[in-house]
Amino acid sequence: MNKLKEIASKVMDKDDFLLVGHKAPDGDCIGSMLGLYLGLKAMGKRVGMLLSEPVPPVYHYLSAAEQVKLPGEIQFIPKNLIFLDCSDEQRVGQEVFSLIQERNCSFNIDHHQSNGLFADFNYIDTSAAATAEIISELLLLMPINISAAMADALLAGIIMDTGCFLNANTTAKTLRIAAELLNFGASVNLARISLFESKSRKEVLILQHALQHLDFSSDGKIAWMSLPYHELVAIEAEDLYPEGLINHTRMIEGVEVGILFREMPAGKVKVGFRSRGQVDVAALAAQFGGGGHRQASGAQCEGKLEEVKSIIIQAVEDVI
Repeated sequence: MNKLKEIASKVMDKDDFLLVGHKAPDGDCIGSMLGLYLGLKAMGKRVGMLLSEPVPPVYHYLSAAEQVKLPGEIQFIPKNLIFLDCSDEQRVGQEVFSLIQERNCSFNIDHHQSNGLFADFNYIDTSAAATAEIISELLLLMPINISAAMADALLAGIIMDTGCFLNANTTAKTLRIAAELLNFGASVNLARISLFESKSRKEVLILQHALQHLDFSSDGKIAWMSLPYHELVAIEAEDLYPEGLINHTRMIEGVEVGILFREMPAGKVKVGFRSRGQVDVAALAAQFGGGGHRQASGAQCEGKLEEVKSIIIQAVEDVI
């Protein structure tokens, strides 16, 4: 582990960077990437951004979102890499991972408790509510003026990873950093409208299908929703991953653990876990090769949807 000041110093010493984030990028991944990208560009650095999947449309309102490249689009790959919000380097996805094998120097900035400290320079703060919170602190250590565009990106990351500051990972420090971002020009109104009041019809249809497959354990402590792949294809939403979808399971009275099963092609199922706090779902996800946080985690399992559901639900019941 390095100190954040060390990370800042090493970054300032170098001139070209590639920022990479995890597959199925969420708000924290996108916000952290765009905030740091804009900050490094303001310092005159040469910077690129690479993701295995497109930036979700909900984040297109953020400055420089259109600059994020996919593996088939990137032409120049800098040898100084910054991994953002990745608990391990293969979280970037196989296509991206294969492109970044030759590297001069790598940085790993994250807040996941399962992070393996895989880079040359690592800064992992598990007390941070979001990686965007860490990037906000990092930019304050650099000789730049944080712009409204940077602040909007970082605020989006914090909002999404804290569930609008309502999740247990929200700390007094999180709120102070959010307040600083507002002072730098971030717009709460823009975030609210863009993140929560501009959902596409397909996103709402995904929710409709998920709720049609809502079920509960006999004691009511576990709730789960399922998304069969053929239903996603039918509404042309197989590539959409609405972040707040799983929260509809946890908001039900009496539920301790909420689960979302999303069937993928090639016999795979993505599993998301949410906990009210008593159950450590990061430990549950780890049983199936996944990880995350105590109250929010995920894994990917091999097998048919119904088989995976049966195994996962039994594992959760055993813990409860």
